[in-house]
Parts: sequence; structure tokens; C-alpha cells
Amino acid sequence: MILDRLGVITDEVSSDITKALNWSQEKGLKHVEARRVNGKNIIDFSDDEVKRLLQEVEQRGLFVSCISSPVFKCALDPSRTVATGDTFGQDEESVEAHFQKLNRVFEIAKQLKTDKIRIFSFWREQDPDKYEEEIVGHLKRAANLAEKENIILLLENEGACNGGYASEVSSMVQKVNSVNLQALWDPGNEEHGGKPAFPQGYEAVKGLIGHIHLKDAYMKTDNEPRCVPIGEGNVSYVEQLQALERDGYQGLFTIETHYVPENGTKMDGTQLTLDGLHQLLQTAEK
Repeated sequence: MILDRLGVITDEVSSDITKALNWSQEKGLKHVEARRVNGKNIIDFSDDEVKRLLQEVEQRGLFVSCISSPVFKCALDPSRTVATGDTFGQDEESVEAHFQKLNRVFEIAKQLKTDKIRIFSFWREQDPDKYEEEIVGHLKRAANLAEKENIILLLENEGACNGGYASEVSSMVQKVNSVNLQALWDPGNEEHGGKPAFPQGYEAVKGLIGHIHLKDAYMKTDNEPRCVPIGEGNVSYVEQLQALERDGYQGLFTIETHYVPENGTKMDGTQLTLDGLHQLLQTAEK
């Protein structure tokens, strides 16, 4: 169903790019996303480093599907109290600094032969609705820049950001109203935030999806979320994958496990998610 379109974010396997790419090739994956490579955020790579990375990827018969950038993981106004999250090695910077980052990511994306860049919707305000117009304005500006570069920006539902849930991302994408801004649907993030990914979350973003991340999660009894291998959380993946096929989704899927087993490694956790996905696919195809 999806195996011919399946990839992984490399640092979900290992910070060592050689190990991550070898594993991806051995498992029959088709593509990789670049986020942190050898401990360094991809947007800090020099042109020479980008060139070497592309060579390593293509030597293994893989391709780069997306740049998993941290663009717009920043505060709209540093004077306000907002949520924060993982910036994958990046310092807190201004909105304008992030637009400069975006210009550099355009260059890196082209060098890595991808037209897709993951972005966010700024650190989550105490009242996100109050700032939606401002957020949409920045996203429109970004989409206009992306249009000139023939790049598609992918807005991910990320709990630490204003587009924390599918309904919020859907609203922003529709208000920007550009083919250069699409939704990056992460069902696991929706469940991690305490909302059902399917059918409710999916229905909100259906028809707007340009890319999909795969992880599983659930909310523990103490209201603390936890990521787990696919098949062990609350995401109804069989029904979700069947719906995507039925609704004609033709894009890619990327494993982003966010799970490391006790006394294990990232590679172990991602292997468990891959195993769980294979089991679910067998069920879905019956």
C-alpha cells in the first residue's frame, strides 16, 4: 500500500549518516528526510557538505524527499510567554532571522533535488486564535517566496506551535490559499496532543495534505503523552491508511518514530515502528 513511498528521517535512525543511510537501504526504504546529520542541523550545512550528503544518499539508491527544517519554530513576539519545543540544535531567533533561514533552505533543497520543506507556525501562544491573522500573514509571505523558487512548504501539526492540531493547520493553509503551502499530516502528533487523529483529525486536513509523517502515541492516565512504536498507540492506522488510499493521496510517507526503547537505541525504536507498520499493512490489505 505505501511501501513504495516509504522513507525515514535519518536522525530517527542514527545521528551517524552512514549508519542511517545503510539501514534505510537494507530495509528497502525509498527516500530519506534531512534534519540533523552527523549532529548538525541541515540548514547549517555548507554547499560542500550538502554535495557530499547527496552523493551518499544517491549511492544507495535513495533520494531526499524533504528538508525537515526548524523554520518558524520561534516566537512571534519574544516579550510574550509562549510554549517551546525541540529546535534540533538551533538557537532562538527572530521571525526575520527565520525568513533568512528559509532563503538558505531553498538553496539546500534545490541542491538535494527536493521541492519540499517542512515548516512550522511559531511557538504556541496562550491564545493562538488571537494571533492567527498575523501568523497567516507570515505564512503567505513564505508561500509567495516559495512560489518563486518552485518549492512546496509543508506546515506540520506540532503541539508546541500555533498550528498544533489538524484543525488549526487546516485553517491556516486554507487562509493562505496557495499551492505552495500544504499540510504535513502527522497523526501521531495529534494523538500526542490528546486529540483523535482518525477520523476527526484526518477529516480536517483531508485534501490539503502534501506529505505524511508516521509515528504513534497515546495519552497516559496521568495526562502525559508518550510516543510508542506504530501499532502500540491510539492512532487508527489501518483505517487511516485505507482512507488515504481511498481518497487518492499520492504523496510520500516518512517514519518519525520519536521512540527509544529502554536500554535500546533510536535504530531499535525505528525498527520496532517499521515492524509494526508491516504488521498493520498486512491487516489493511486483507
